[in-house]
Amino acid sequence: MEVRVREGDSLSYFGRLFMIPLELIVDSNENIDPSSLKPGMKIMIPGYVSIPYTVKEEDTLWKIANAKNLVMDSIMVLNQMKNPNKLVPGEILYLPERITQQHVRSKLPFSSKILMKQITTLKRFYPFINVQTIGKSVLGNPIQEIRIGKGLKKVHMNASFHANEWITTMVLMNLVNHYLISLTNRSAIRGINTINLYNETELSLVPMVNPDGVDLVLNGPPASRHDDVMNINEGSNEFVHWKANIRGVDLNNQFPANWEIEQARKEPKSPAPRDYPGKSPLSEPEAIAMADMIKGNPFDRILALHTQGEEFYWGYEGFEPPESEILAKEFERVSGYKSIRNIDSHAGFKDWYIQEYKRPGFTIELGRGINPLPLSQFDDILKKVEGIFLASLYL
Repeated sequence: MEVRVREGDSLSYFGRLFMIPLELIVDSNENIDPSSLKPGMKIMIPGYVSIPYTVKEEDTLWKIANAKNLVMDSIMVLNQMKNPNKLVPGEILYLPERITQQHVRSKLPFSSKILMKQITTLKRFYPFINVQTIGKSVLGNPIQEIRIGKGLKKVHMNASFHANEWITTMVLMNLVNHYLISLTNRSAIRGINTINLYNETELSLVPMVNPDGVDLVLNGPPASRHDDVMNINEGSNEFVHWKANIRGVDLNNQFPANWEIEQARKEPKSPAPRDYPGKSPLSEPEAIAMADMIKGNPFDRILALHTQGEEFYWGYEGFEPPESEILAKEFERVSGYKSIRNIDSHAGFKDWYIQEYKRPGFTIELGRGINPLPLSQFDDILKKVEGIFLASLYL
C-alpha cells in the first residue's frame, strides 16, 4: 500500500501508525533516506492494501475509524486529508486493510506462469522482499530467486528440481507466504518471534528449479518441443512420471560430485523422462543457474525439497560438518521425518554443496506415495515440514 509523506512524518511514525516493524518499512523503501523525507514522497507500507469506501450521510471520520478498528490518522495519511471534518456523502475514501490471509493458493498445481503471478503478488504486498532472475530454463522461462531478511546467517531452500514433484513448489510458497504474514502482523509461528528470524537470517528461495519440466507434466509438451519430447517419452502422452528437464536430463544428477559414478550406473544412456545425468556435469542451464547462485553466495546451509518418503538425507562422503547432525536431530524432532545420514547416491545438488563447501546440506523427501503426490496430502505435508522450515532459520 502506498502513502505520501506529510510535513513531520517519519518512517518510524508510519511503523507505529500501521503497527508494522520499522525494519520492514525501511527495507520496503530502500531507495529512500529515512532522515531526508520530504512532503509528497511515496512510501510503501508492507502487509496492507487500500480498500475503497463510500461515505454515508451519517458518517464521520471517527465513526468510520472506530467501526473498522483503525487509527483516524491512518485514514487521513492514506487519503491526504487535511481536515477530518469535511466528509462529503457519496465520495470515495480509501481505508487501509491489514493482510491477514494468504494469497498463495493451493487448490490447483502451480505451473511456471502461476508461480510468476504468485511471486509478483507477494512482491507487491511485501515490498521488503527481493526478487531476481538467476537464470533461464532451456525454453527461456525465468528461474526466480526470492530473498527475505537481512541477517548474517544465510539459508537457501529450493523446490521442483524434479518435474513431477511440483507439489514442493506449492509447499515452499505457502511456507513463505505464512512467514511474510507473520512478519507484518507481528505474530509468532509455533511460539517463535519471526521478526527476530528476519533480523538474524537472510533466506534465499528458488521455488521452481525446473519450470519447463513442471509445465510439461501439468500441460503436456509445447509445440516447439513436441516431437523431441514425444520421442524421449516413447510416444506416450502420459507425463506424470517425468522428472527430467525438457531435454530429458535429470537435473538432480547434474552436479560434479562423483558424477561419473552415476553416469556409469544409470540405466538411461540418452535423454529420458528420469535418471539420465546428461553428457557431462552442469550441461543444463537450470543446473548451471543453481550452481552459479551457490558459488556467488556464502550460504550457511541449503535445503532441497523433493518427494516422497517422509525422510531426509544429510551426509555425503564424510564431508558434512558436525553441525549437520545437530540440525538433523532437530529436523527429525519437529517433523517426525526419518533422518538418514548416507545413501548410495551421487551427483545431486545437496551432494555437490556438501562436498564443495563442507557445510550442512539436506534433501527433504516430503510425503508418501507415488509421484506426483496428490493434493489431498498437501495440508499434512505443510504441517510437518513447517517445523523444518523454522528450525533451518533459528538454529
